[in-house]
Amino acid sequence: MKVLAVTGGIGSGKSEVCRILAENGLTLQYNADSRAKCLYLECPGLLDEIEIALGGRFRDREGNFVPSRLAAVIFSDNAALEKVEALLFPEMIRDFHKVMAKAAEDQIVVFESATFLEKKQFDGFADIVLLVDASFDVRLERACRRDGASKEAILARMKSQRLMNELSEGLEDPRISYKVRNDGTRQELERNVLDVLAQIRNY
Repeated sequence: MKVLAVTGGIGSGKSEVCRILAENGLTLQYNADSRAKCLYLECPGLLDEIEIALGGRFRDREGNFVPSRLAAVIFSDNAALEKVEALLFPEMIRDFHKVMAKAAEDQIVVFESATFLEKKQFDGFADIVLLVDASFDVRLERACRRDGASKEAILARMKSQRLMNELSEGLEDPRISYKVRNDGTRQELERNVLDVLAQIRNY
């Protein structure tokens, strides 16, 4: 059993690559960003610990978690983000191990994460790392259309992904096993992904 990490900057097309992988047999997948939102509620005491660590309250009057309140803090304060990740990531890794336990010995499990290469907690976590990339303008346009957000808002998020931007500009990272370029059509992307998948299956 192998873990394939799929990563890339905002608007690069990670989720589309994962859909193509699923269509071609890699159906056991874990979306780290989506699962993180669930873990705040599913892990007993996690949200309590986060509120204590940050000295704030991220629930409404009825006690329901309000993700936007937490996001407003951690996306503007790196120290707060690190505190949350120190509490969240161990829970996420345990959660992912439950998914891995369902895998057959010869199966490839996909782990999708925008920040995979940026977080030390994931060092050595995957057997194979696939970077999805596209030009800056393409990523910006895609993210604006997908999120219905202004260019200014997306540019601020892109600016925070420093490593992803450097990789897109040509920086080499020895942790990356394969790269897929996604500037063209869906058909072109599918061909590129299938070429890489054939190599991965012989990895």
